[in-house]
Amino acid sequence: MRILHLLNHSLPVQDGYAFRTAAILREQAALGWETVQVTSDRHPAEVPEEQVAGLHFLRTLPGQGWLRRQPVAEQLSTIATLAARAEQVARASHPDILHAHSPCLVGLAALQVGRRLGIPVVYEMRSSWEDAAVTEGVTKRGSLRFRLSRALETRVLRRADAVTTICDGLRAEICARGVPPDRVTVIPNAVDTAQFGRVHPGWPAIRQKYAPAGERLIGFIGSFYNWEGLDLLVAAAAVLRQRREDFRLLLVGGGAEEQRLQAQVAALGLGQFVTFIGRVPHGDVGAWYGALDLLVYPRPSTPLTDMVTPLKPLEAMAAGKPVLASDVAGHRELIRHGFNGLLFPAGQPAALAAGIDAALGSGSLAVLSERARQWVHAERTWRASVARYQPVYAALHRPDRRPVPA
Repeated sequence: MRILHLLNHSLPVQDGYAFRTAAILREQAALGWETVQVTSDRHPAEVPEEQVAGLHFLRTLPGQGWLRRQPVAEQLSTIATLAARAEQVARASHPDILHAHSPCLVGLAALQVGRRLGIPVVYEMRSSWEDAAVTEGVTKRGSLRFRLSRALETRVLRRADAVTTICDGLRAEICARGVPPDRVTVIPNAVDTAQFGRVHPGWPAIRQKYAPAGERLIGFIGSFYNWEGLDLLVAAAAVLRQRREDFRLLLVGGGAEEQRLQAQVAALGLGQFVTFIGRVPHGDVGAWYGALDLLVYPRPSTPLTDMVTPLKPLEAMAAGKPVLASDVAGHRELIRHGFNGLLFPAGQPAALAAGIDAALGSGSLAVLSERARQWVHAERTWRASVARYQPVYAALHRPDRRPVPA
């Protein structure tokens, strides 16, 4: 079976979308499927194809002209250029399946090509992009932009031959938009247990640098988006300082919120307690997990965080590290309070500070961490997750379909 994947972007961009894509491609190859992958003009590319981390990506170069710089025209250009590139690739590679990965612009391009060439289309909704725009402050719920984005997403979901998604929260949202439940399959986020399940040799040096007197290291590793709630974590650190001073908060990563968070730390006088590490190579992340005593995920309650499960807590759990997370629905799909992790009431800095304090004084963290590690290694490996594509593809695969001419 040959699958043509249409993507918004990919490695070497370092984010959850790109990491999930890379894992899918590697595991599908291990299953004996042949994949071809094309990124949209949203990926920063200057060459028509590229080899990254052992994976070959075909790129869509952006259109030119002043229209390309206008918001609506830019989105239309993304659809048109990706559709043209994908059709060119499909005519050359004769795929059995077109698999488009959100956002809806990618799905719309795939539907054009699929209908034109008679190739079935699978659409994977990985997030609610209109709700993400609201959370980022780009638009408001109910605005024209919000309603248009939602309508286009729904159009793709209803017209695709099959739909996949990453969690139960998004599956419920998709079905609420009129997609029959038997057409929606959850392919959950997972982790590379070979990477995160081993002890990284770099962790002692990190502890020596940031906890020379045996301080407890609390951490967040990931991208600094506002839906992560890192401002709440900084506020909780200020509350926690009133109770104890034997801790350090390490914020590993970067993103749009970094400057605002740095200003918040300075305003609260937390420079001694909060350190911004910056982005680290993905291969070194295991050392940071190994060095930390507690990983914290303070997402606020929003439509987005109640629908979408994050990837980063799974990495910490696979590494056998204790996790403390807000009780948004996306976290509750992964964490059972008191069994494989800890939860606190979302949006409450005092509750988060109390949760951190209690966790650092708890004698049961090792038990929780081991349960979390066992659960991830049993249920959330990429091999087990990607195998769920098998019945989705098989239901659409038509071996007798005549290939389209080049």
